Amino acid sequence: MSLLRQAARVAWKDLRVELRSKEILYTMAFFGALLVVVYAFAFPSDDRAVRGAVPGMLWVAIAFAGTVGLGRAFDRERENDTMRALLLSPVPRLAVFLGKAFAMTVLVLGVAVIVTPLLALFLNAPLFDYPGPLVLVIVLGALGFSVVGSVFAATLLKVRSRDVLLPVILYPLLIPLFVAGTKTTASLVAEIPNLEMAWYWIRFLGIYDAAFLVLSLWVFESLVIE
Repeated sequence: MSLLRQAARVAWKDLRVELRSKEILYTMAFFGALLVVVYAFAFPSDDRAVRGAVPGMLWVAIAFAGTVGLGRAFDRERENDTMRALLLSPVPRLAVFLGKAFAMTVLVLGVAVIVTPLLALFLNAPLFDYPGPLVLVIVLGALGFSVVGSVFAATLLKVRSRDVLLPVILYPLLIPLFVAGTKTTASLVAEIPNLEMAWYWIRFLGIYDAAFLVLSLWVFESLVIE
């Protein structure tokens, strides 16, 4: 419980800074909304085509906007040299990692809250026919993305080409997450929804998140020290 309280303080520190500046959230939201506008103008207004393509549109927007947010969130730590202060503070380094990952999860969810209704509005996509499973898969996807992304964003903090290396290293590891998220969303928006398949991929995503959370907690300290 002490670890979780300390992680919550780190997360609240990041979120409070973001609430004051709104720099990262505005950047992510603008980028995600811009992608949706491009989709709306470039994609034909055919119901069957929209049902087939909107799951990929949703998760591509979350992935790209989330990557922008990851880079900017840890750039702030680099510019102000606060990452060193966090690691030297009398707080377990695992609490630092959990706090950063939770704060990033909140930001990714904020983007999803903006992007999902825009897709439903502009493309007339039936994304909210089954809101419960959709919300669950987005939350699990945002959590998994933030956990894996926070590890590598912190590891590449001092690397000059981090903006290029981060997606190159990150996306191969996130392929199962995006496959599960896309398959779940596709099952929910299909002409004949397949809830059994949707829950299968949600369970898969839950296992993926749990596995990478344990792995990230195991390797974070050694990677950051290196």
